[in-house]
Amino acid sequence: MTLSLNNLQRPTKLKKKQIRRGRGNSSNRGTYSGRGQKGQRSRSGGKGGLKLLGFKINLRQTPKIGGFKSKRERPIIVNLNVLDKNFSTGDKITPQILEKKKIIKQQKGKREDIKIKILGQGEIKKKLIIQNCQISATARQKIVKAGGKVS
Repeated sequence: MTLSLNNLQRPTKLKKKQIRRGRGNSSNRGTYSGRGQKGQRSRSGGKGGLKLLGFKINLRQTPKIGGFKSKRERPIIVNLNVLDKNFSTGDKITPQILEKKKIIKQQKGKREDIKIKILGQGEIKKKLIIQNCQISATARQKIVKAGGKVS
Protein backbone atom coordinates (compact mmCIF):
# COMPACT_ATOMS: atom_id res chain seq x y z
CA MET A 1 0.00 0.00 0.00
CA THR A 2 1.52 3.32 -1.06
CA LEU A 3 1.38 6.35 1.19
CA SER A 4 -0.79 9.21 -0.09
CA LEU A 5 -2.87 12.00 1.40
CA ASN A 6 -6.13 10.05 1.43
CA ASN A 7 -4.74 7.16 3.54
CA LEU A 8 -2.63 9.05 6.13
CA GLN A 9 -3.51 8.21 9.72
CA ARG A 10 -2.40 9.59 13.05
CA PRO A 11 -0.76 7.11 15.46
CA THR A 12 -3.28 6.07 18.13
CA LYS A 13 -0.93 7.01 21.00
CA LEU A 14 -0.88 10.65 19.90
CA LYS A 15 -4.64 11.04 19.89
CA LYS A 16 -5.75 12.68 23.13
CA LYS A 17 -9.08 11.59 24.55
CA GLN A 18 -11.66 14.39 24.50
CA ILE A 19 -13.08 15.40 27.88
CA ARG A 20 -16.88 15.27 27.78
CA ARG A 21 -18.17 17.82 30.24
CA GLY A 22 -21.70 18.07 31.58
CA ARG A 23 -22.64 14.43 31.05
CA GLY A 24 -23.68 13.57 34.59
CA ASN A 25 -21.83 12.86 37.85
CA SER A 26 -20.55 9.47 36.73
CA SER A 27 -18.38 11.18 34.09
CA ASN A 28 -16.32 13.06 36.74
CA ARG A 29 -17.30 16.28 34.98
CA GLY A 30 -20.94 16.56 36.03
CA THR A 31 -22.97 19.06 38.08
CA TYR A 32 -21.04 22.32 37.48
CA SER A 33 -18.84 20.85 34.69
CA GLY A 34 -15.60 22.31 36.06
CA ARG A 35 -16.91 25.88 36.04
CA GLY A 36 -17.32 26.33 39.78
CA GLN A 37 -20.45 27.81 41.33
CA LYS A 38 -22.40 30.84 40.12
CA GLY A 39 -20.86 34.04 38.85
CA GLN A 40 -20.16 35.44 35.42
CA ARG A 41 -17.60 32.82 34.42
CA SER A 42 -19.90 29.92 35.21
CA ARG A 43 -22.47 31.13 32.67
CA SER A 44 -22.29 30.52 28.95
CA GLY A 45 -20.45 33.33 27.18
CA GLY A 46 -19.06 34.57 30.47
CA LYS A 47 -15.33 34.25 29.73
CA GLY A 48 -15.24 36.69 26.81
CA GLY A 49 -14.43 39.98 28.52
CA LEU A 50 -11.66 38.74 30.81
CA LYS A 51 -8.91 38.02 28.29
CA LEU A 52 -6.37 40.39 29.88
CA LEU A 53 -6.58 38.79 33.33
CA GLY A 54 -3.16 37.17 33.05
CA PHE A 55 -1.67 40.38 31.68
CA LYS A 56 -2.98 42.35 34.64
CA ILE A 57 -1.39 39.94 37.11
CA ASN A 58 1.93 40.12 35.26
CA LEU A 59 1.71 43.90 35.22
CA ARG A 60 1.15 43.97 38.98
CA GLN A 61 4.12 41.68 39.62
CA THR A 62 6.67 43.74 37.64
CA PRO A 63 8.39 46.33 39.83
CA LYS A 64 8.12 50.04 39.16
CA ILE A 65 11.50 51.32 38.09
CA GLY A 66 11.86 55.05 38.26
CA GLY A 67 14.23 57.39 36.50
CA PHE A 68 15.26 57.74 32.88
CA LYS A 69 18.28 57.28 30.63
CA SER A 70 20.02 60.55 30.02
CA LYS A 71 21.00 61.41 26.45
CA ARG A 72 23.91 63.50 27.70
CA GLU A 73 27.28 61.83 27.19
CA ARG A 74 29.14 61.41 30.43
CA PRO A 75 32.91 61.88 30.52
CA ILE A 76 35.24 58.93 31.03
CA ILE A 77 36.88 59.15 34.44
CA VAL A 78 40.64 58.74 34.92
CA ASN A 79 42.34 59.13 38.29
CA LEU A 80 45.74 60.66 39.01
CA ASN A 81 47.24 57.42 40.32
CA VAL A 82 46.59 55.80 36.91
CA LEU A 83 48.39 58.66 35.14
CA ASP A 84 51.31 58.41 37.57
CA LYS A 85 51.74 54.68 36.80
CA ASN A 86 51.48 54.87 33.00
CA PHE A 87 53.35 58.07 32.08
CA SER A 88 56.85 59.40 32.66
CA THR A 89 57.96 62.94 33.52
CA GLY A 90 57.27 65.57 30.83
CA ASP A 91 54.73 63.50 28.87
CA LYS A 92 51.80 65.19 27.17
CA ILE A 93 48.38 63.73 27.98
CA THR A 94 45.44 64.02 25.57
CA PRO A 95 42.33 61.85 25.09
CA GLN A 96 43.86 60.31 21.94
CA ILE A 97 47.06 59.32 23.77
CA LEU A 98 45.03 57.76 26.61
CA GLU A 99 43.10 55.74 24.04
CA LYS A 100 46.30 54.57 22.29
CA LYS A 101 47.79 53.40 25.59
CA LYS A 102 44.48 51.58 26.30
CA ILE A 103 43.92 53.37 29.59
CA ILE A 104 40.43 54.18 28.38
CA LYS A 105 38.30 51.86 26.28
CA GLN A 106 37.17 52.82 22.81
CA GLN A 107 33.60 54.07 22.87
CA LYS A 108 30.70 52.76 20.78
CA GLY A 109 31.00 54.35 17.37
CA LYS A 110 34.11 56.36 16.59
CA ARG A 111 34.03 59.81 18.13
CA GLU A 112 36.77 62.32 17.64
CA ASP A 113 35.82 64.42 20.66
CA ILE A 114 36.23 61.97 23.54
CA LYS A 115 35.34 63.60 26.84
CA ILE A 116 37.65 62.72 29.71
CA LYS A 117 37.62 63.99 33.26
CA ILE A 118 40.66 63.63 35.48
CA LEU A 119 39.89 63.23 39.17
CA GLY A 120 42.24 63.70 42.11
CA GLN A 121 42.28 60.21 43.61
CA GLY A 122 45.80 59.09 44.48
CA GLU A 123 49.11 60.95 44.39
CA ILE A 124 51.12 62.26 41.45
CA LYS A 125 54.87 62.89 41.55
CA LYS A 126 55.63 63.43 37.84
CA LYS A 127 55.44 66.65 35.81
CA LEU A 128 52.73 66.08 33.22
CA ILE A 129 51.25 68.35 30.54
CA ILE A 130 47.50 67.82 30.27
CA GLN A 131 45.44 69.06 27.31
CA ASN A 132 41.79 68.77 26.16
CA CYS A 133 40.60 67.15 29.39
CA GLN A 134 38.21 68.25 32.09
CA ILE A 135 39.94 68.39 35.46
CA SER A 136 38.55 68.52 38.99
CA ALA A 137 39.80 71.20 41.38
CA THR A 138 41.74 68.77 43.61
CA ALA A 139 43.39 67.13 40.60
CA ARG A 140 44.41 70.55 39.23
CA GLN A 141 45.99 71.48 42.58
CA LYS A 142 47.97 68.22 42.76
CA ILE A 143 49.22 68.50 39.15
CA VAL A 144 50.37 72.10 39.60
CA LYS A 145 51.97 71.21 42.95
CA ALA A 146 53.95 68.42 41.24
CA GLY A 147 55.15 70.92 38.60
CA GLY A 148 52.87 69.98 35.72
CA LYS A 149 50.76 72.16 33.40
CA VAL A 150 47.05 72.16 32.66
CA SER A 151 45.68 73.73 29.49
